Amino acid sequence: MQASKAFEANFDGLVGPTHNYAGLSFGNVASRSNEKSVANPKAAAKQGLRKMKQLADLGFQQGVLPPLERPSIKLLRAVGFSGDDASVIARAAREAPELLAAASSASAMWTANAATVSPSADTEDGRVHFTPANLAAKLHRAIEHGETRRTLCAIFADEARFRVHHALPGTPALGDEGAANHTRFAREYGAKGIEFFVYGRSEYGHGPQPQRYPARQTLEASRAVARLHGLSAEATVFAQQSPDVIDAGVFHNDVIAVGNRTTLFCHERAFVDQHKVYDELRAKLGAQGTPFDALEVPDSEVSVADAVSSYLFNSQLLSSADGRQLLVVPQECRENPRVAAYLDSLASRKTPIDEVLVFDLRESMKNGGGPACLRLRVVLDDAERAAVNPRAWMNDALFTQLDAWIDKHYRDRLAPADLADPKLLAESRAALDELTTILGLGAVYDFQR
Repeated sequence: MQASKAFEANFDGLVGPTHNYAGLSFGNVASRSNEKSVANPKAAAKQGLRKMKQLADLGFQQGVLPPLERPSIKLLRAVGFSGDDASVIARAAREAPELLAAASSASAMWTANAATVSPSADTEDGRVHFTPANLAAKLHRAIEHGETRRTLCAIFADEARFRVHHALPGTPALGDEGAANHTRFAREYGAKGIEFFVYGRSEYGHGPQPQRYPARQTLEASRAVARLHGLSAEATVFAQQSPDVIDAGVFHNDVIAVGNRTTLFCHERAFVDQHKVYDELRAKLGAQGTPFDALEVPDSEVSVADAVSSYLFNSQLLSSADGRQLLVVPQECRENPRVAAYLDSLASRKTPIDEVLVFDLRESMKNGGGPACLRLRVVLDDAERAAVNPRAWMNDALFTQLDAWIDKHYRDRLAPADLADPKLLAESRAALDELTTILGLGAVYDFQR
C-alpha cells in the first residue's frame, strides 16, 4: 500500500508575557541554576518567533500555539486566596510567593509537553489523535492541560479528522509529560510507523528508578496514551530511560535523544538495555520494510553533563523537501568545546545528518528548554492540513503581526518581585485578547468568557 502524501509540521509555543526565572522545576538543572535571575520576556518571545520564521522560510511547515493565561487567578483562588484579582495577587505575594510563582509560570511555551500526537496513518480510526499531557509532576505545569486542550480544539477543530482527548487523571501513577517522551519512526511521514514511548519508571512494575531526581513519565501513562490513540502492539515500542541520566539532569527523554523518520540520534547512555531497544525498533520497522539507523554519541566524546549543559539532543531533527536531514541546535552547542567538536566532525563521518543549524534561544535555555522543547510535532496529510485553522500557520504577514504584537505588549525586564505587580495581569490579558483575534482562536481564555 502506497503511503499518502504527508509532512511533519512543528507547532511552536509563543513565549508568554510572564516569562520569568522562578526555578520551579526540580530535576531541571538549567531552571534551578538560573533561579531568581532577571528575565527578558520580549527577547524570549522574539527569539522563539525568529526560529519559527526562519524554519518556515526554509520550507518547513510551521505553526504557532498561543501562551496560556498567566498569572492563573483560577489556581490562586482554588488554594484559598479571595477578593478582587489585585487582592488575590497581593495576598499570594505576601503569604505564598511560591504559589504566585507557580501561577505565573510561562512554561506552556515548551509545547513538546503540550500533548502526545499520533498521526492518522497509525491510528485505528484514521484520525490524528492528541492527548494533552497532565504534567502531574509539577504544580505550575499540572494546571496547563485544560487550557491546552481548549487551544488544540480551536486549531484542530474538525472532529472528522482530529480527536483531542482529555488528559489522563492527574496522579503520579499516570504522570504524562507529552511528546517530550515520545517520537515516531517511519520511512515516510505518511506511511504507517512505529511510535516510540520512553518512560522513567513503572508505578506497578519492577525495575530501576532514579535516586536523586523524580522520574516524571510512567510506563502506565505511556501505555494509556497508546490505547487512547488506537495504536497496535506491532506499532509501538516502550523503552525505559536510564535512571542514571535522569539523576544527571535529563528530566525528559528529549534531553538525551531525538528521532526523525528512520533515524534515532541519542547518547549511548540514553536507555536501559539500549541495544535491546534498538533491536526491537529495528525488528518492528523491518516488518514494515523500513530501515532503522541509530546514531549513537559515545560518552567519551560528549558526556551526559555536556549533553545537559548544551542541549545537544534537545534539538530538532528535520527532513527537508529535497530529502536532506537538518539538526537544529541551540547556540550553547557551539559554546561547549566537546559538543562543537562533535558537530564539526559530522561532515567527515557517514551519518544521516547533512547540516547543522544554530539558533539563539538563550532566554528559553536559561529556563531549561531548547529547540525541541519549543515545538509540538504534528504529521498531517494535505486534507488534514487544509482542516487546520489557517491563521495558525507562520508566514510573512503573521510574523510581522506577531513581532509588532510583542513590541506592544511585552516587558523587557521581569524579576521575581515583579510577579506581585497587578498590572502584569492586565498587560497579559490585553496581549492575549488581541492575540486571539490575530490567530482566529475565538474565546479560548477564561477571562474572555
